[in-house]
Amino acid sequence: MAKAYSNIATIILLFLLSMSLRFHQTLATQKNNGKHSLVLGLTNSRVSLLIPSASKSSIKKPSETLDMMEPLREVRDGYLISLNIGTPTQVIQVYMDTGSDLTWVPCGNLSFDCMDCDDYRNNKLMSNFSPSRSSSSSRDTCASSFCLNIHSSDNPFDPCTMSGCSLSTLLKSTCCRPCPSFAYTYGEGGLVTGILTRDTLKVHGSSPGIIREIPKFCFGCVGSTYREPIGIAGFGRGALSVPSQLGFLQKGFSHCFLAFKYANDPNISSPLVIGDVAISSKDNLQFTPMLKSPMYPNYYYIGLEAITIGNSSLTEVPLSLREFDSQGNGGLLVDSGTTYTHLPEPFYSQLLSILQSTITYYPRAKEVEERTGFDLCYRVPCPNNTFTDDLFPSITFHFLNNVSLVLPQGNHFYAMSAPSNSSAVKCLLFQSMDDGDYGPSGVFGSFQQQNVEVVYDLEKERIGFQPMDCASTASAQGLHKKLF
Repeated sequence: MAKAYSNIATIILLFLLSMSLRFHQTLATQKNNGKHSLVLGLTNSRVSLLIPSASKSSIKKPSETLDMMEPLREVRDGYLISLNIGTPTQVIQVYMDTGSDLTWVPCGNLSFDCMDCDDYRNNKLMSNFSPSRSSSSSRDTCASSFCLNIHSSDNPFDPCTMSGCSLSTLLKSTCCRPCPSFAYTYGEGGLVTGILTRDTLKVHGSSPGIIREIPKFCFGCVGSTYREPIGIAGFGRGALSVPSQLGFLQKGFSHCFLAFKYANDPNISSPLVIGDVAISSKDNLQFTPMLKSPMYPNYYYIGLEAITIGNSSLTEVPLSLREFDSQGNGGLLVDSGTTYTHLPEPFYSQLLSILQSTITYYPRAKEVEERTGFDLCYRVPCPNNTFTDDLFPSITFHFLNNVSLVLPQGNHFYAMSAPSNSSAVKCLLFQSMDDGDYGPSGVFGSFQQQNVEVVYDLEKERIGFQPMDCASTASAQGLHKKLF
């Protein structure tokens, strides 16, 4: 989830990063006659807190759109969607993130610079967009509502005023000067700088062979980042988000994340579905209401009432996980851009204590805890170095509206490595919430959403959950060994 950034050191860093931005764009226009539905492919991303206000002019009416579907690929830390941008088309893989609005791609083959990204230097997913090679690419202007949204100061006209726009042209939204460079930050410390760009986006309909062109799709063309090596597709509800620009804010979308064992497997993907087909015929799902955050209204909050460990009694959670305080802090954020579920203290430590008192049949692996940073690890037997069904207790989340979700096996304790000497170490992949007094009280991460169909019904403002074998579903929909 993206958030506004304001201290002296950051301002200096932003200035140095912005000096490296070098982009060249040409202007072309295309007319869109296609009207289809979307399904998008996903990979994990980051949390961001920047909150642009929705623009009525950027939201299409439900009657103007049909459904869409794209394949999602799993990588080690998220779910990837392929963006088909430009003329001719350039394919850029980016993380799918329900915790932010801005969609951005790395720009420039040699000029793109990612600081503190050594782990990704040789990553094949790091494809960059070249606006100079697209005849339909153009830079956004100060006349655009997106330009006002991306700049988050108290007076959004300031950047364009500094660029030379007169008060008259600003008020009339007629200033044709280029939209100034932006800076966008993420809750885990990531930072990107770039310029807003318009280009044609191609998406796939829910029926085979249907391609829809979205002219003048607005996204960030990013030249410099800190700890953000791969682009992001923002699926929040702000004006810059993918659902907003594609006209689906009054409908919804759904995803079914593959299990972690399929990470980096190019032969299987799972569907991200957008439109009516994503939310229709879902009577078999349990839906919990979305909570309206006064601090972050563009993101997806729900209320958590309790957690059950095995057959034990309900463990009631703090009120902050199901309601907001007077400043707007609280709630449980559903975020595909955060890998693991985060829970606030002292509740998180209480949960660990219950698990420790329940799991008495496996020895602790404290050396692995120290090495990995996870708080609860156990050594489990693996006869013939083969994984078998373990005895870890189930973990059930109880949301508002009497909705219960039993986490599928593998969504809580997960093996840190392959079996060796007839044993392996499995760790609880939950974490303590940092800065729990500010922003969301907890985060429901993508790892705990594996093998669960998650439906975002934006029209009725509710989120549905249903355990599902996502690999089998992908196979039935022809997403094995199939590239769109």
